[in-house]
Parts: sequence; C-alpha cells; structure tokens
Amino acid sequence: MHKKNIAVIGSTGSIGTQTLDIVRENPERFGVSVLAAGSKVDKLIEQAKAHRPHLAVIADETKYTILRSALEPLGIETAAGSRALADAMDRDDFSTVVTATVGYSGLEPTIRAIRAGKDIALANKETLVVAGELITRMLSTSTASVLPVDSEHSAIYQCLVGEDPATIDRLIITASGGPFRTRSPKELQNVTAADALQHPNWNMGNKITIDSATMMNKAFEIIEARWLFNIPGSRIEAVVHPQSIVHSMVQFCDGAVKAQLGIPDMHLPIRYALGDASRIDSPERRLSLSDYASLTFEKPDVEKFPCLTLAYKALAEGGTTACAINAANEVAVAAFLGGKIRFLDIYNVITSTLEATDFIKQPTYEDLVAVNSVARAKASEKIESILK
Repeated sequence: MHKKNIAVIGSTGSIGTQTLDIVRENPERFGVSVLAAGSKVDKLIEQAKAHRPHLAVIADETKYTILRSALEPLGIETAAGSRALADAMDRDDFSTVVTATVGYSGLEPTIRAIRAGKDIALANKETLVVAGELITRMLSTSTASVLPVDSEHSAIYQCLVGEDPATIDRLIITASGGPFRTRSPKELQNVTAADALQHPNWNMGNKITIDSATMMNKAFEIIEARWLFNIPGSRIEAVVHPQSIVHSMVQFCDGAVKAQLGIPDMHLPIRYALGDASRIDSPERRLSLSDYASLTFEKPDVEKFPCLTLAYKALAEGGTTACAINAANEVAVAAFLGGKIRFLDIYNVITSTLEATDFIKQPTYEDLVAVNSVARAKASEKIESILK
C-alpha cells in the first residue's frame, strides 16, 4: 500500500486532532510531513514529538522561540507566521493538505496548495464562502482536487456517488438547531457565551459552536455546497434535525431521497476524505437505530435565527458580499465570546457591516483581501458604537 503523506493546517483544533487520531490508527497508510497551528505552541510541540513531521509551523510569531528550542534538537524544521505557512504548501514531501483552520486564515494556504497541485481535504468552510468562484476557477485548471470534510458536505458527496448530476433536484443540509433551538426570541436577548457553547450533540471549537448557535454555520454550508456541487442556492435548503444522525440528504428528479447516517463524530468524514472517498476501517462505535425512538425534522425559524438568510443574500448578490459577511461574523463572534456584545447583536453587526462596505462584483484575490480588511474594521466600529 502506498503511504500518503499529509500536511495538517490547524492541527491543534478539533478537526486537526481528530485527523491525527486517524493517522495514529493507520501508520501504514498515512504519514505527517507538516503540522501547523495558530497559537497553541505546547500542543503543537506535543503533536510534533508524536508524529515527527518534517516541518512544524506556528502562526503566532511570538511563540516561535519556544517551538524552535523544543523541536530543532529533534531534527524537525520550524517556522512561524502566515507567510511561512503559505510557503509550506509548495513543499514536495506531501500530496494532501487537511485545511482544519477556522475562518478566513485558511484561504491563502488553500490557494497556494491548489496552485501546487495538492489535494485538499477541506474542513475550512470559509475558503469557499469567501472565494468560492475564485477557488472553483482555479480548480478547473489545476491537478488538485477537493474532498469535503464537513459532515454535511461529506454526506452529500457520499449520496452522489454513482449518480448523474443532472438528476439532482435539491440538496438538503441538516442542522442540529444548536443549543437555542427551543428558546424563544425573548429568551435569546440575555443568553451568554457560556450558554451558547453548550452544544447538544457536537464537540467543536468555540467559534464554530457560536456559529451553530446563530445558524450562521448553516448559512456558510449552503454557500459552500453551492460551489462544491455546482447547484444553485435556490435548490439548497437547511432542515433542523435535532438528533444529528442524518448528516444531509439529496433529493433526485424522481422524488427519491438518499441520506447518509452516522453518529455525530467527525472521524467518519475525515476518514472518507483522507481515503480519497474509500472506506477505512474504524474503531469508533457504530450507529444503532434502535437506540433512537425517532428521528425528527423541522423547518428552521429564520425570524429567530436570521443569520441563515444571509446565505441566500450572499449567493444572490455574488461578488464580495459573502467575504464581508464572513469578516463581520468573525469579528462579531469574537466580541460575543469576549463579553462585549449580546448574542442578538451578532446579526446586527453583520448587516451594518454589509451596508458600510463597498461591493465589488467580480473581485480578484487582492480585492477579497482588501474587503476582508475593510469589513473587519467596519464591524469593529459597529461594536464600539454598541459599547458606548
């Protein structure tokens, strides 16, 4: 069996650590050439000592001395900063990169990986949210391929194996409803970050857990699905499924619906992507439908969770709209986690930022970088006005 060497960007986060679980379980199939993290240098050092990559990168340059002193005596090359991370994508000692970072930071290294012809196991949904048209155009002329890691998009991908794309009627993305599914709009006025981080089914990082609570993550997944599967946004919908057992569905022109089911555990979609859409034996517990008295589905309440509607606004307008939405959301979520704004302020910060940010219909990569910067500044200004 040919051993696949991989790079893991965001190795210390939820997806990154689970990816390394799979590498550890399958040493004959996978090796690690590059590990990269944001600021958790102690965790990165621990991972590097266990997996012995050729290169370890820490984005936070203030942590570089710690990284270097711990790993260079072991013969592990070290680097720091976002530029070093992007440059690492040009290395020839790995063929697949797992983009497990959260947010806009995943865009540049993904672009560099595509240019280098690397295959992408994509867990960073913001890459396609911010630059879906650009990424799609790049992939059309590259030897690189993308396999989705998000459980919803992996489910759709699996449902489409062997199917004629022309027969797809609609994509149905499931959502847990998050921790506030049964709360009233009035009750949402005073929920705290601690409340929002209590996800009922999934163990995720803080930012994506807040996105789940606002249903912004589902808006992003609708945008991502549009670019991954070349389906208009009008034929992609979200449905609330509190049990998180059906990970997504596809309805076909004859009315048939295919679904992918499994326990709420990200190891399965990560395995599927790392295995190039082939099945790898898993030690995880199996789904037993007898453990579930019922599987239920609900229409999402967009009045209570208006962030979901931003997906369709972004897809209808195109251009830099989704980029500005993502930038404002990242700033707003950080402010909410920091106790600066209330839960319901997140949506207001995003819409205010959109109104204040210039729109570009056909952006270049440089335009996206500029709009991301401007939108973050506008969102910060809105947050400051709320604090006064």
